[in-house]
Amino acid sequence: MIHSGNPKWKTTRFLVINPNTNAKVTEGVREVMRASTPPGIVTEVTSPAAGPFAIESAADKVEAGRQVLALIHERMGEGFAGYILACFDDIAIDEIRALTRAPVISLAEAGIRYAHATGGPFRVITTFEEAVPTIEALSAGYGLADGCTVVATGIGVTDTAARTEQAEARLNLHIQDAIRHGATAIVLGSGAFAGRAVELEARYGLEVMDGFSEALRYVTEHAGCHRA
Repeated sequence: MIHSGNPKWKTTRFLVINPNTNAKVTEGVREVMRASTPPGIVTEVTSPAAGPFAIESAADKVEAGRQVLALIHERMGEGFAGYILACFDDIAIDEIRALTRAPVISLAEAGIRYAHATGGPFRVITTFEEAVPTIEALSAGYGLADGCTVVATGIGVTDTAARTEQAEARLNLHIQDAIRHGATAIVLGSGAFAGRAVELEARYGLEVMDGFSEALRYVTEHAGCHRA
């Protein structure tokens, strides 16, 4: 367990980590957090100095986890009240939780937990097909698989973040299909969807979650006096 050497912190600060090195995704995360962070709280968004540009394979995940842990070790002593992994996977989550008493959560867990709490069926829309079984396993691991379906647009993280015409068409198609099948909430299952929840919720008239505001709510509620 690593603890901060500073006994008092005037502002509640959370560290938000994009585990890939795509600067466009990191900036998108930064914009979302800037818009959703209330007064009295500071969210610092960062990413590892090295690692995969997009996390789309098992090897990418291993390397990203290694780089995220290196970043956590480097920043752990700065008094953060909690940590958010801006990724729809639990990359290095268990390892980080073993290092700190501060709350740690991923977009995946936050989005799925709050969507499940709506009480109706919900759909997670992710990017590439290989992510589907991972997210299904995560929802089962959280004990929240009932009512949850997971689909992929088939578009990679880079094009999704860039909002290419094909990426947008696939996303909207899946939302429309979810509504036809009775979904009461949509979870945007990738950090590449940063900043889309409010716009899509207004367009389609159902709850849309990207995990960001939900993760911030979680760490804020669970921060207490722990900073490590």
